[in-house]
Amino acid sequence: MTNIGDFFSSRNTVTSISENERKQTADYIKAIEAFARTTYKSIYVIDYQKKGFEYVSENPLFLCGHTPDEVKEMGYLFYFNYVTPKDLKLLLKINTIGFDFYQKIPLAERINYTISYDFHLKNKEGKTFLINQKLTPIFLTDQGKIWKAVCIISLSNEQNSGNITVSKKGENNIFKYDLKGSFWKKIGKLKLTHREKEILKFSVRGFTINEMAEPMFISPDTVKFHRRKLFEKLEVTNISEAIVYATNNKLI
Repeated sequence: MTNIGDFFSSRNTVTSISENERKQTADYIKAIEAFARTTYKSIYVIDYQKKGFEYVSENPLFLCGHTPDEVKEMGYLFYFNYVTPKDLKLLLKINTIGFDFYQKIPLAERINYTISYDFHLKNKEGKTFLINQKLTPIFLTDQGKIWKAVCIISLSNEQNSGNITVSKKGENNIFKYDLKGSFWKKIGKLKLTHREKEILKFSVRGFTINEMAEPMFISPDTVKFHRRKLFEKLEVTNISEAIVYATNNKLI
């Protein structure tokens, strides 16, 4: 039977924190609170030593009808209460493969990695929705284990759960996990052309195809051509999906 302890890998057991390690955390929550006020995304902080949530933002997306304090009090029980049963197993799988991957990274580089994946939440009304979670370390122990990590929650632009990737700051490649084959594969990050970025930026501002053609100095038909190529590249069907995908994946 699944329990909270299953989320805490022996590879990342944090039993104690030294005074030097503790000094690095001074007032960091204030910075996270300030960031949370500027975004619609939900943010929470995991403390792997205390095996719970140290901070939960007020942004409602992740809360499933609860207050931040209630979610913080639940900690990992929140997953058991609001993640769909199938995706709860997926989260445990991600936990295992994620820490296995992490163990192979040199200690000095571990702080620079982020893991991203999608899973379903089910709110108090019984409605299920797909979210994307990005988890990255904030503080490491002297042994290179994750002590605290920040999680950023947004609506997913994907159709299904999974979509597990690991990226490194400054790198042009990402690692994508194949759930069927149980292996990581290295792939290049998507790159948008100048025209594709322009179309996204004008679309965010509500421009129609005809309206964006003039400042781009191209015809409406050429705008349509570049927009169609953009949809194909991002594997989406409309501009709203394209904007969400590009934003979540830092393409613009």
